[in-house]
This record gives sequence, structure tokens and C-alpha cells, in this order.
Amino acid sequence: MDVVEMAVKDAYRITPAILPDSRGVFFEAWRQSAIEEATGQPFRVEQVNFSISARNTLRGIHGTMVPPGQGKLVTCVRGAVLDVAVDLRVGSPTFGMFDTTVQEEDSGVAVYLPDGLGHAFLALTDDACMNYLCSSEYIPGTMIDIQALDADLGIPWNLTEPPIRSAKDAAAPTLAEAVKLGLLPEYQGLAGEHQGLAGIR
Repeated sequence: MDVVEMAVKDAYRITPAILPDSRGVFFEAWRQSAIEEATGQPFRVEQVNFSISARNTLRGIHGTMVPPGQGKLVTCVRGAVLDVAVDLRVGSPTFGMFDTTVQEEDSGVAVYLPDGLGHAFLALTDDACMNYLCSSEYIPGTMIDIQALDADLGIPWNLTEPPIRSAKDAAAPTLAEAVKLGLLPEYQGLAGEHQGLAGIR
């Protein structure tokens, strides 16, 4: 597999080697040692989630307070989505930046998001199914919601009609509003070392 850091610091795009034969295809979607070598941190799965979305559904931007944090490996296992990673860590060299990945069911492409990064996606097909491997169990009240249509972020959703959204996502604050409210995690670390996070700002 090919593990490459994205434009958002500490986020990684994982592209497997597809092995086709007369039966179909096989690929290795996850190898712990390869991920740890690339990211510099362990990833232990404590919760697995699935979401199924109609075409033009926009979910996110969702993150988690740090602590407790929640790293994720997200993969589209049916249909196709435009997947977006956003740096929500105040003080990060890529704070407020995003990177996009088209994930399709046959590609096996996945995105790894450590603590402090936000995630969103737009379903490009009906019945798009996303799989989330999570590093910790969900704790109610710890989710951070950021406005996916924040003009200052400028994510290129290329919408041709209003998206289907939850009321919570539609009412989420912009990134600037979340900073003022003190909702976002803070990025900290020393030069030359793997960068970490400390608390809530």
C-alpha cells in the first residue's frame, strides 16, 4: 500500500495495491506496521461505524474535542464520495486548510485522520456507504461541528442543488466562530518531533 501525507498535516491518504485475477480483485486495506511507520503513532480500533447516504448528502465537518480525541480511518465501501479532511487544530501550520479525496468503492482508497482533524464528505451516488474505524469509543458531548459551507474555508463541493444535511450540520458555526467560542483543539509540539495536541483552547 502507498501511504502519503496529505496537504493537511498528519492526515494520510492510503492507496492499496489492487491485485486482479479471473475471480475479481484482492487488496490489503490496512497494515498496522505500515501505518505506524508513516504516521509515527499507533492506531488501535475501539469502535467501527457505518453511514449510508443518499446522493447529494453532505455530512460534516465533524471533529472531536481533545481530550478525549478520536482518530479515524474512513473508507467508502459502496458508491462514491468526495471526502474532505480539514485541520481544526489552532496553531497548526495547516490550520484551516483542507484536502479532498474522491473515494470510490472499487478503489480501496482510505483516509487516515488523527485527533484534532475534521472530516466531511458529499455522497456522489445513492446509497453511498462509508466505513469508519475509530481509535476510541464515542463519548456524547465531545463532538465538534463546523460549517461545511463556510465561505472562508472554500471547500469546492461543486454543488448543483442544495445538499441534504442534518439540522445540526446546517446550524454549525463557521471555523472563525468556533475559534472565538474556544471549541477547537490546540496544536502543540517541538520542531523535529511528531506533533501532538494539548487540551481544548
